[in-house]
Amino acid sequence: MYKRILTIILVYIPAGFVVASVLLVTLLKWVPVTVTPLMVKRSIESIGGPHRQFQRTWVPLESISNNMICAVIAAEDQKFLHHHGFDYDELSKMKQEHMFDGTPVRGCSTISQQTAKNCFTFCSHTWLRKGIEAYYTVLIEWIWGKDRIMEVYLNVAEFGSYLYGIEAAAQRYYSISAADLTLADATSLVCCLPSPLHRDPDWVNRYMSSRRAEIAASSQHVKIQ
Repeated sequence: MYKRILTIILVYIPAGFVVASVLLVTLLKWVPVTVTPLMVKRSIESIGGPHRQFQRTWVPLESISNNMICAVIAAEDQKFLHHHGFDYDELSKMKQEHMFDGTPVRGCSTISQQTAKNCFTFCSHTWLRKGIEAYYTVLIEWIWGKDRIMEVYLNVAEFGSYLYGIEAAAQRYYSISAADLTLADATSLVCCLPSPLHRDPDWVNRYMSSRRAEIAASSQHVKIQ
């Protein structure tokens, strides 16, 4: 009886998780990701407060301005098109800075890791979450590929309170579609991503002009074709 329980815990449950996760990621290669754990978390956090509808509209990658794609690569992950999910050079640099200079550990998440985090975890600050994120990062790199990862990332990213995805953000802030975003619009939206509940494009335009200029300059060198 003990051996049977041990076998279930150590073999069947992990094997079941692997099979289910591969099937889920394969399905989401084709099906729009309309609900994420973060959206569920935000809904739970808002219980008892005023009821508000999430704003989100899924759009295919070809309906998103190249300005936005280039800007997010320039700002978030300049090696996105070349790595396989993890930026080992940046991780090594961060480790050395922490060990030798006492610099606080900083995030080195790639766009692939951020996509895995947004789609498959509740975005908690735990090592368990990082482990799950790393596992799903490998899966989406293997099954989805770069175009699909970028498409999902820009469609599920949080751009403000109850605001998800680039199409909804473009419509709320600029009254245009994601396909019509200029480079100036895109850089302002990208600057919101590190703290979307506390930043909006107006705030960015007032206080982050140098960062916007830096992203705009870097985006000119991004080749996505």
